[in-house]
Amino acid sequence: MKTIAMTIAALTLATASFSTLAATEVQSAPAGEQTIGTISASSNGDLGTLQSKLNAKATEAGASSYRIIGASGENHMYGTAELYK
Repeated sequence: MKTIAMTIAALTLATASFSTLAATEVQSAPAGEQTIGTISASSNGDLGTLQSKLNAKATEAGASSYRIIGASGENHMYGTAELYK
């Protein structure tokens, strides 16, 4: 029983730590942060899927936040985001 409780505690802490490392989508350039580049992604799904892909790429690039600066398409979505740190 003690092992199960320790495992649940470890998973909770790991999940909380990962969520703090994820990039945050912002609507305007954050004060005090610098632009570190841009990323692009495409999706066969909807706008939500495109946002998820841009978020993953921003997190992978080490950005603390990102701002979507363009998105277009109908059946195939394309998007670009500016990264900040």
